[in-house]
Amino acid sequence: MAASEFVGVTVLAKANIYFDGNVVSHTVLLPGGDKKTLGLIRPGSYHFGTDAPERMEIVAGTCSVTLDGSTVLKDYSAHMHFDVPGKSGFTIEVKHGLCEYVCSFLT
Repeated sequence: MAASEFVGVTVLAKANIYFDGNVVSHTVLLPGGDKKTLGLIRPGSYHFGTDAPERMEIVAGTCSVTLDGSTVLKDYSAHMHFDVPGKSGFTIEVKHGLCEYVCSFLT
């Protein structure tokens, strides 16, 4: 389950803005050098590529995800997560409302 708060971190004020503002996140730098992003996704379908492996934890709302190389569409809601391999990607679809997430970069 995604943390509900992060203590003793640095948050970068400049937003990461994708797809004309339909996906927006902020970078959180944790003690020890780990990095996460916290964001929200508006209704629509969006494809993201990954360099490093990632874990997407859904904080609120719902989405459907298809990992690159798969035809399986899987639904996710709050307190669920999915992992994306490095050098890969995924398509995420939000049908209504907002989907809030925490993205962790795995090593």
